[in-house]
Amino acid sequence: MDQIERLRQAGTEDVILGCTEITMLIGAGNTDLPVFDTTRIHAEASMEFALAKTPTADIL
Repeated sequence: MDQIERLRQAGTEDVILGCTEITMLIGAGNTDLPVFDTTRIHAEASMEFALAKTPTADIL
């Protein structure tokens, strides 16, 4: 959490949680910056893609 605070003071505008395990240690409650959980983002996008009614060939 100290690193996030140092980055915030240096001008960081948001936090990207780019490791699958990092969300077990750090979350939105640890900072007042916007937090982006890439594991959740990818999982939700994968489900939307898998459940899409558009044929795969049209998406790619």
